[in-house]
Amino acid sequence: MFRIKASYTEQLELRTTIERAREFFSEFRNFVDLMPGIESIRKEAGGIMRWMVRAEVPVIGAVHASFAVEKTEDRPERLEWSPARSEAKNYLRYAAAFEERGHKVLVRIAQHVELRRSHGRDLHTLASLIGEGAISAEMQKRVSEMIKTFLERAQAKLEAEPDCEQQAV
Repeated sequence: MFRIKASYTEQLELRTTIERAREFFSEFRNFVDLMPGIESIRKEAGGIMRWMVRAEVPVIGAVHASFAVEKTEDRPERLEWSPARSEAKNYLRYAAAFEERGHKVLVRIAQHVELRRSHGRDLHTLASLIGEGAISAEMQKRVSEMIKTFLERAQAKLEAEPDCEQQAV
């Protein structure tokens, strides 16, 4: 089995309400609009969401992948999407946890991406020569860049919008 993996975790404090943070991180349109490499996210039957992702990987070039996910946790303090039960090649797990801290919200983000193929050539003709480790390292860099950019943009957007409490004053 040929596996390419990348994971990313981050936490940030936002000057917003827990409700607004949760709403923002549960709205897939925000990922498409604010995260580089996310080409689309669309709803499918049975509660499945399909993420279409593109990442540039040196030597190989653009890698396009489709990730079928379903919501596996939906609580006020935590959202999680995991690989759909029918998925066999492209795995994506995304989780966001929310904790109120005074007038701020601590948001913890975790994302894990894995591409599985029977042979490296099923991913790309050069993949077996380059190797899982080298491709995973490059994928890790790209995933980290994508999520860091998304979180910077998310923070700017959430903190630029007036809170409901401020609007009422």
